This record gives sequence, structure tokens and C-alpha cells, in this order.
Amino acid sequence: MSPFLLTRTLPEDATEAALRADVLHGLSHTPKTLPPKWFYDARGSELFDKITELPEYYPTRAEREILAARAPEIARATGARTLVELGSGSSEKTRHLLDALPGLHTYVPVDVSESALTQAGHALIAERPELGVHALIADFTGGLALPGTPGPRLVAFLGGTIGNLLPAERAAFLTSVRALLSPGDALLLGTDLVKDESVLVAAYDDAAGVTAEFDKNVLTVVNRELGADFDPEAFTHVALWDAEHEWIEMRLRSRTEQTVKIPALDLAVDFAAGEDLRTEISAKFREDGVRREVATAGFDLTHWWTDREGRFALSLSVVR
Repeated sequence: MSPFLLTRTLPEDATEAALRADVLHGLSHTPKTLPPKWFYDARGSELFDKITELPEYYPTRAEREILAARAPEIARATGARTLVELGSGSSEKTRHLLDALPGLHTYVPVDVSESALTQAGHALIAERPELGVHALIADFTGGLALPGTPGPRLVAFLGGTIGNLLPAERAAFLTSVRALLSPGDALLLGTDLVKDESVLVAAYDDAAGVTAEFDKNVLTVVNRELGADFDPEAFTHVALWDAEHEWIEMRLRSRTEQTVKIPALDLAVDFAAGEDLRTEISAKFREDGVRREVATAGFDLTHWWTDREGRFALSLSVVR
């Protein structure tokens, strides 16, 4: 059986330090914000899995449809011997690519969660004893070094997660990915597409209230990790479409005037009644915009695939 290697590039206390910094910065400014990565503790991950199964939430199904149909074409276009997946989680969708890449030598899942990497990695080598798995505990937005594996390399960034980054953050991220790669390597990027506002808002504000619970979970994380006294029921989940920027914003709106104490930061945060705390942006894209953004970072977009309804896209870009 091939080895499962796990490399930590984040210090043991990096997650706690990052949370403290993000909460202090985000809640000390106007408008107040928290980054969406803090949704995903064990409960948050469980809730997101439920979201992906909701009738309103199409992106996961649409992307899976494209992967199932186009994985052989992706394999032929890239000839990848190393597959790197950023934000790999359970690696479930990636199995379409793993099945389609006959010459694959090494799979490199990258995630901040050691438990997710370990569980997925051991499952994969049990299914594919010929495959090497070298997992990285890392924050791919904060600089990344890849292990020495054979090329060509294919970096996959799926799920539309790139939409959670602001435009300047996207530019920096794409440039950092290009710096890791060599001529002949490629980037497979999942992007949700601009569409009717009602469809978009429903995907982030489902009738069953699962997304609302997911949104409020960030407050539970801050309470548990930093000793805060947020009352999640004192906030209402809101999803709004920003037509100018072409992104969805998820917010938590304070129901009343209140003060939240965060002892670990020696911080007291005042909320006015009706004041919003932004917890996520989710940008939606058009083909010409994706083409421009990857070109600026040093890639040429060579393939563009959508699901049958044109809701979601996978693009393949090669290193220039």
C-alpha cells in the first residue's frame, strides 16, 4: 500500500492566533465583519453538508455534474501526475478526477483540518493502494509550499470557494498559485455564475433555515474559543444580492441594541438595533471576468465547461 504522508506547515497555535486576529480586526471596524472560514468547526461542517443537499442550493450538484461529465477531458488536457486540491475537506468530489487520471502519481490534499485530511487520506489509499497521498495542513491563502512531486501538476480549487475572496484577495491568491507552478501545469477552478437574483438569494437563505443556523454557528465558535457571550438568537440571518459587485452577502443582523463581551480579547462590542455583521461574500462570475483574472495572474484559460443549466462553471487554465 502506498504511504500516507501528513505535513504540517501551520504552527500548532496558528488557528487560535488567526481567530483572535480576525475577530479583533473584524469587530473593531465599521462595518463589522468576520471571515467565513470560521463557520467550519465540526458542527459547521455538518451543517454545510446539509446545505449542499437542499433543493435551493445548486452549486454542489452542478459542479459534480460537470466533473462527472468532463473528468476524462480534463485528464487528457492535463496529463497530470500530481493532483493538488486546495480546501480538500472530504475529497469526495475529487474522486471523479482521481478515477480519470490514469498516470496519477500523487494526490496532495490541502486543508486546515488535520482530522479531515487524515480521514480522507486513509480512505483514499485503502481504495487506491497505488496512489501516493501527501496531505498538507496549511492555509492556502497565507502562502503555500508544495512537496516535491512529479509534473505535470494540476491544482484544483473547487466549490466556488474563490468567490469568498474580495477582488484584491483573489488576485493575490491566483498569483500565489501561479508562483507554485511550472510551464505545463494547470489550474482547475470552480466558479458560480451570475444568474437571477431570486435563485441566488434562495441558495443562501433556504426555506428550512439550515443556512441561517450555519451562519449563526460562527457566533458559537467565537463564544467557545474566545469566551464571548454572543446570543445567536439575538441575530437574524440575512442574504442580500449586491448587483454592483455581483456577489451575495451573508449577514447577521442585530435584533436589538446590545453589547457583546469577548474576554479573551478584552473587548466589548456594541451593536445598534438593525446593525449588520457581514459573515460572507460569495462572488458570482462571468466567463470574460474569469478569463481576465487568471490571465492577469499568468494563466491562459483553455477550457470552459458549465452544467446543463448554465449555473456553474469549471475552467481549466494553463501556466503561460
